[in-house]
Amino acid sequence: MVEFNGWDMPVEYPASIGCGIIAEHMTVRTGVGVFDVSHMGDIHLSGPQALGAVQHVSMNDASRLAIGQAQYSALLCQQGTFVDDVIVHRLGEQEYLLVINAGTREKDFNWVWNNTRQFDCQVRNLSDDFTQIAIQGPKGVDVLQKLTDADLSSVKFYWVTRGTVCGLKNTLIARTGYTGEDGFEIYIPSSEETSARVWNEVVAAGRELGAVPCGLGARNTLRLEAKLPLYGHEISDTITVWEAGLDRFCKMEKPEFLGRDALEKARTEERKRTLVGLEMTERGIARDGYKVLNSSGQEVGYVTSGSYAPFLKKNIALAYVPPGLSSQGTELRVEIRGLGVKAKIVPTPFYKKPKKH
Repeated sequence: MVEFNGWDMPVEYPASIGCGIIAEHMTVRTGVGVFDVSHMGDIHLSGPQALGAVQHVSMNDASRLAIGQAQYSALLCQQGTFVDDVIVHRLGEQEYLLVINAGTREKDFNWVWNNTRQFDCQVRNLSDDFTQIAIQGPKGVDVLQKLTDADLSSVKFYWVTRGTVCGLKNTLIARTGYTGEDGFEIYIPSSEETSARVWNEVVAAGRELGAVPCGLGARNTLRLEAKLPLYGHEISDTITVWEAGLDRFCKMEKPEFLGRDALEKARTEERKRTLVGLEMTERGIARDGYKVLNSSGQEVGYVTSGSYAPFLKKNIALAYVPPGLSSQGTELRVEIRGLGVKAKIVPTPFYKKPKKH
């Protein structure tokens, strides 16, 4: 257990119940794992101009969302860098839910609150109102279907529905996730008694399918294999959308939004760095913050995230390097305990979930 932004969080569960980071990771890739992600934040916007408010503070185009649909997006600073990345859910005609990161909950809410005052909408911080449980992996649908009257087969990826879950009516069910796999997240009332009961029922329902509880360690290695960014690592208030390679989610053609002008200017300027995937070709694990060196031993960048990848059975990393050194196959080095350990640039994401036939 570790302290994580005011929460006591499990890094991994004990091997005595069949877990541990590698086992948890592999179970999510091949079966199903259960995560307590109640530390995530929730910002609710509703009212006649809720869409306008969401459009103003986020970079994706929320006008494209049908009721019940979700999208990956981000809140941007005026200079085109990141306040945080978010998932925007359209819950109703004039109702949206932004799911935000734990470490930036208060900052994100204050940012949204202060930048939507001109809109006729209500902005509420519901972060402490929900317990959020993620059921992730190819067998996640089979586990959750045992516990709900909602027809999960009709819910597409990045869509939401409501149903009774573990006896709780009108529960929000989202088919999203942060593992690179299919999966669901359920939002239930945040009382200790209810949260514990539902958690235990979900884990019990998944037991016959091999489900295990999973902690922060597996969550990190899973999202790294899938190249899913983490605030403070791949994205921050000093990194632009273009540098992070997230421009496919940034809809420059939509009306004005915070950070748009700076991004328009930056798009025409020469970039100093870009995010790449590294595979270690010599023995060693690249960790966050390690220096990236060119073939001559000069420092040219830094690692944002790195780990052993349990499913791929390789040591991988994400790193920022100059665009001129970003071609696939380029050989670089990562400084590990004073030594330049060989690595090469490889395609990302490192892992993609198999397509359903």
